[in-house]
Amino acid sequence: MHDRIARLPRAARILSVETDNYRTKTFALDAGLDGYPGQFAMVWLPGFDEKPFSLVGVDPVRVMITAVGPCTELIHGKRAGEQLWVRGPFGHGFSPAEQSQHALLAGGGYGVAPLLWLAQSLCGIVPRVTVVIGARNAEDLLYVERFRRLAEVQTDTRLDVLVTTDDGSAGVCGVVTDVVRPEIKDSGVDAIYACGPHPMLAALRALGQATGVPCQLSWEAYMRCGMGLCGACEVEGALLCMDGPVLHYGS
Repeated sequence: MHDRIARLPRAARILSVETDNYRTKTFALDAGLDGYPGQFAMVWLPGFDEKPFSLVGVDPVRVMITAVGPCTELIHGKRAGEQLWVRGPFGHGFSPAEQSQHALLAGGGYGVAPLLWLAQSLCGIVPRVTVVIGARNAEDLLYVERFRRLAEVQTDTRLDVLVTTDDGSAGVCGVVTDVVRPEIKDSGVDAIYACGPHPMLAALRALGQATGVPCQLSWEAYMRCGMGLCGACEVEGALLCMDGPVLHYGS
């Protein structure tokens, strides 16, 4: 019954719209879903298009939306009190390692969206969490202050937030793996969770395999149906809307 309900879009009033950077906003919707970090929802504009977005939270539903085309630009024009339609959650998300002592979360670009909720879930359970946020430049960075605010209120978990930019305009000059590699070597990282561009995830998978650290990687793909019918989200033989978007590597 739940699966059938999840596949049907329902109207939701926009509660708030927060501007995250020059092209990205986070929308809170007057709706709740029974989901967990790493899953996604489909957001629909009737008569126009439907797009998948990582869930930033489910009570209320929150999604990060970057304006990269006609549909997302129209959504960006919506204001509090107006409606969007949402269905989900879909896919398999992250499965926190129960015995982890030092979890590393790596997000590239708007791949940070599901990691904030994951970090919130890990705090109080995992003794140490390191978050690495990467972007092309300072203007493209997302959710850095949200993670830092989360770190400030933690008492049972040490939460560190590290930043990288390709051009060095903020944080470390370089890419995410430039920071992750020494963290694994020197800080006892025993689990990696990541979301971002495919080259970043491929590099983290290789790094995890080389060091014996298990990885859970959320792959990005164009999802049309969210139900495994169209095949548009196939990656390495897996349909991300059904088998992912989070795939596991290592023990």
